[in-house]
Amino acid sequence: MICQECNERPATFHFTKVVNGEKKEVHICEQCAKENSDSYGISGNHGFSIHNLLSGLLNMDSSFQSAGTQMFNHSEPGSACKKCGMTFQQFRKTGRFGCAECYKTFHSNITPILRKVHSGNTVHAGKIPKRIGGNIHVRRQIDVLKKELETLIHQEEFEKAAQVRDQIRSLEHALKSTGSEGEQG
Repeated sequence: MICQECNERPATFHFTKVVNGEKKEVHICEQCAKENSDSYGISGNHGFSIHNLLSGLLNMDSSFQSAGTQMFNHSEPGSACKKCGMTFQQFRKTGRFGCAECYKTFHSNITPILRKVHSGNTVHAGKIPKRIGGNIHVRRQIDVLKKELETLIHQEEFEKAAQVRDQIRSLEHALKSTGSEGEQG
């Protein structure tokens, strides 16, 4: 495919933009992308960056704040990671944290982003193949029910807690009856 800007070089960047339900595709070469970096959201100094693309997809700078969520202002202006010194404003510019401690430091800022990107999930539990997962699914279900039980007890909803407790006992009994209580997945 040839670049739509210069009509000379092969297109290496392919952008699809949907505005008001109308889909528009743009195919450009690397040189035209650098020359027109502002038009395509590409940093002219650093070339194309996946971080720029992601921040554009997330509309990190404009739409989140214009929606009134203020998720990027949770940290005080002077707050920085204790380990590497990175500020959240620096993260917004680069799209990368400086170290693992940044995730803890800016947890309240990135949680809303993760929820949006991952359909509400903020914790990765991994996947288990259905064929070989065996009792791991049951153990995870028991763990979820135990957390729910703790919450119900804390909220003093004892009738619901008793039902959840019975579910846990039933699942644990099923595990013991299969004779694989000691197996690990």
